[in-house]
Amino acid sequence: MTQSDRIVSTTCPFCGVGCNLELHIKEDFIYRVTSPFDGVVNQGNLCIKGRFGYDFVYNKRRITTPMIRKTRQQPGERTQAFDLSEWQPVSWEEAMEYTVDRLVEIYQRDGSHAMAVYCCAKATNEDNYLLQKLFRSEFRSNNIDHCARLCHAASVVALQMAIGSSAMSNTASEVVDSDVFIVTGSNTTESHPIISLQMKAAIKKHGAKLIVIDPRRIEMVDYAALWLPEKPGTDVVVYSAMAHVILKEKLYNQKFIDERTENFEEFAKSMEKFTPEYAESISGVDRNLIVQAARMYATAKTAAIYWALGVSEHINGTANALSLINLTLLTGHIGRRGTGLNPLRGQNNVQGASDCGAMPWHYPGYMSVADEENAQKWEQAWNIEPGGLSRQLGLSTTEILGAVGPGGVRALYIMGENPMMSEPNLNHARQKMEQLEFIAAQDLFINESTSFADVFLPATSWAEKEGTFTNTDRRVQRVRQAIPPVGQARADWQIICDLAKRIEKRLGRPNSAFWDYKHPSEILEEMGSVVKDYAGVKYNRIEEVGLQTPVWDDQHPGTPFLFSESFPHGLGKFHPLTYHLSAEMPDAEYPLILTTGRVLEHWHGGTLTRNSWMDDLYPEALMEINPVDAASLGLNDRDPARVSSRRGTIVLRVHVTPKVNPGVVFIPFFYGPAAANLLTNDALDPQAKIPEYKVSAVRVTPARYEELPQPEVAQRRGRY
Repeated sequence: MTQSDRIVSTTCPFCGVGCNLELHIKEDFIYRVTSPFDGVVNQGNLCIKGRFGYDFVYNKRRITTPMIRKTRQQPGERTQAFDLSEWQPVSWEEAMEYTVDRLVEIYQRDGSHAMAVYCCAKATNEDNYLLQKLFRSEFRSNNIDHCARLCHAASVVALQMAIGSSAMSNTASEVVDSDVFIVTGSNTTESHPIISLQMKAAIKKHGAKLIVIDPRRIEMVDYAALWLPEKPGTDVVVYSAMAHVILKEKLYNQKFIDERTENFEEFAKSMEKFTPEYAESISGVDRNLIVQAARMYATAKTAAIYWALGVSEHINGTANALSLINLTLLTGHIGRRGTGLNPLRGQNNVQGASDCGAMPWHYPGYMSVADEENAQKWEQAWNIEPGGLSRQLGLSTTEILGAVGPGGVRALYIMGENPMMSEPNLNHARQKMEQLEFIAAQDLFINESTSFADVFLPATSWAEKEGTFTNTDRRVQRVRQAIPPVGQARADWQIICDLAKRIEKRLGRPNSAFWDYKHPSEILEEMGSVVKDYAGVKYNRIEEVGLQTPVWDDQHPGTPFLFSESFPHGLGKFHPLTYHLSAEMPDAEYPLILTTGRVLEHWHGGTLTRNSWMDDLYPEALMEINPVDAASLGLNDRDPARVSSRRGTIVLRVHVTPKVNPGVVFIPFFYGPAAANLLTNDALDPQAKIPEYKVSAVRVTPARYEELPQPEVAQRRGRY
């Protein structure tokens, strides 16, 4: 066996679990990944991506030199440039000056509303803090967002409305302390594999009972005491029917309601119409299953709810999450180990990016940009003149592209995100990208979005830089540089600081001392000086084991679970609810419901995994379709099919499986040549501004084999 020169401890760059990794290095080459058995998050377990998916670092298609498009792109005439012959390699000096020239030109001509930035849930806390700081302090714009808008925005809004906190309330591993737990809208074994192992252990070793509420027969159903196979988009009805049963049978926790909640009477009145019979007629779930689930959850000593994007990615996403919160407040299953409200974060640092202010409505620490006191705190911290920061709410991710055009957004800076895979209704998103006046991309690869850019700034991977990630259960952990940067790539935080100093000089705002960080630890300490939850998170305290926020000071041990005595709002607030249909329902022309999601081998839009050998394992997307629907359409397993919605058409192979119910098809969203989001609806939840990815009406017809897109198996290199 190869002997390593050294082993570097770090944190996994994929999902929100935040597994502890050991990178085995030989002559500055990562040849193996393991995990310590005493690792606090994953106890030595790793999924296939964490153990084997790191070779994207060495892919031949990685961009490691700054580049500028050879032809200046005009609004309305912008095209994609995947071919490197369309790009000119340049020095860092030229690339940075060109980027600053264009950004400052547009800002001085059109003002702050013309500027927008996508931060990145794959980047570190420090990277995201600095990028939002740059756009707020230099361009005075709050048009700042990241992919949380497209995944858990509805959960964030609902949790803020009801209890005043948007984070996961407990630690995922506490599931072993639960008597009962609900998994809903989460294909946990594929999206959060290590948490699913902990859930299985809770069932097998500790006798916990699992309730799965999901339109698909996911693997966790095999371990469940109950499965409620609801129709997509009927979450409010099912959860509220459970509340109806708990109220009718007086299974609620009166003491908890009296002492720690408000608005109970109004809420209870709104639940009267949600009988199990009514819920069955809407959702398709047997009324008896609803009654059993309600009793099982309410009578448990400790019970928890885990959910993911199947709950939030709806126009009713905020109401969906509120209906889960109502169940928790009704039963008092919160504020103790093994209980709580647990939205499972999808990307490695989506929690941290949100904490660090990569949002249009909040500074770091979820401090409203419209609040005068908050603005003054950050003006003082960043040495900005009084009144200098904008008090106007910024545009969200989906609103940014919607605002592109004369008099609207003209310049877009993209760090690590891929909106041309993640946005709904991609044909419309493409039109908006084409109309932008200037696009700067800071990334590792030319992908569906960075191919539109005017300038490409090559960033380092997670293995080539220092920083921190905050995982799904609020644990801030170290990311350590294991190898030198590949080529001329630079750490994101260094690129941002260089840009900021140049922009300040150009705008006549000499304040470079506030951008002269010697190490990312100084950046996190700056944020913690204002954000109380991070006040005690210091690098010297997280060298061995991370700390779970809030960490109030340098002696505070961190907080494994929240709300033991009170909520940030004081009292938890019940919210009355009504049921509304999804924005687009099946009809004679488009008779099937499309829902989307992830697969084990790939990660989100696939920018990293499609450039690793994960792509060899799952080189093309497959559409899941029920045998009943497949037979009616004359489709057999692996046949090509054309899938059309009112927004677009794709061709891909089918996988005939009872995993999906009749009337529903499922397509993963990682595959560019047949992107699921060409089909999805861009209707938005009015409160959270999150798109409805989980319910779109589609038509499926047979296609020819020659119409199938050709898989692009990633080229790998290194010492192979």
